[in-house]
Amino acid sequence: MKRNLLYLSFAIIALLSFSSCGGKESQKNPFLATSSGRPYEIIVVVDLGLWERPAGRALYSALEMDVPGLPQAERSFKIMYTSPHNFDTTLKLIRNIVIVDVQDIYTQARFNYATDVYAEPQTVLTIQAPDEKEFETFVEENREVIVDFFTRAEMNRQIRLLEKNHSDYVMAKVSSLFDCEVWVPGNLVSSKAGEDFFWASTNAATSDMNFVIYSYPYTDKRTFTREFYMHKRDSVMKKNVPGAKDGVYMATDTMSVDTKAITVQGEYAFEARGLWRMKGDFMGGPFVSHTRLDKANNRVVTVEVFIYSPDKLKRNLVRMMEASLYTLKFPSQQVRDKIEN
Repeated sequence: MKRNLLYLSFAIIALLSFSSCGGKESQKNPFLATSSGRPYEIIVVVDLGLWERPAGRALYSALEMDVPGLPQAERSFKIMYTSPHNFDTTLKLIRNIVIVDVQDIYTQARFNYATDVYAEPQTVLTIQAPDEKEFETFVEENREVIVDFFTRAEMNRQIRLLEKNHSDYVMAKVSSLFDCEVWVPGNLVSSKAGEDFFWASTNAATSDMNFVIYSYPYTDKRTFTREFYMHKRDSVMKKNVPGAKDGVYMATDTMSVDTKAITVQGEYAFEARGLWRMKGDFMGGPFVSHTRLDKANNRVVTVEVFIYSPDKLKRNLVRMMEASLYTLKFPSQQVRDKIEN
């Protein structure tokens, strides 16, 4: 079981790292249809009786886990389901598919995954188990792995879209100010530059999407701690993201911030996600950031996305923008990619 879990974990990393490293675009299979459905929609192919029993409820509970770092509860996916008998040509076009396969021919529970089986782009995860009890236990133990697998697949698709259609203006400004490359959506049309700081925004009244990058010298490993990060974020945002009135500025809701170590383009990154608010005003929303060490220049670079959308759901906005964080490349990485290509 551990080997199969590790295999899926490697698949998650591969899904995200391929496009974020600027790899060559795969050739579209001319015999495959284009997949259907919206981002973060998923269909479960399962015997309807099993779906209503504890094994099926365990899978449903995993897929409806709340997205972390949002001000209101929003589940990870929009969930649909169908029996294997009704899994017809139309349903096979859906972009995210989970197939439940419980048979006594198996000796243990395990994952199998495949891409572009019936359509393109598409991710199919099959969960095999010898009986319903073992299926239930396996799913409960790997809830986050399942959610992360499909979340990364969706982000990978967004990265590929960004590769084809991103803001040339923002990329040029980031290159000029930080000697880095990053892809953000083309509708981030407003911007502001400061000292070792750049902010791009859609500047919309709602569903407002924002990207921030800032840098500072690296001193020691204490840089990559929750306390240091929040102190640095608050000082940078107070200086560079003021409110509409004097004395109003962006601050971090310290009680909401979760941090962890992740890998981006094969290197360590410090991820933080939580809520921001305007000190002295009622505005606020979610943010996600990556803080990374640019070893060649002995500096720390933080890239962040934040959302202001008080009247709409925020899951897809946050995740769409979060994909941009994985596209950040330092000068040394740009050179390396050119050599390898």
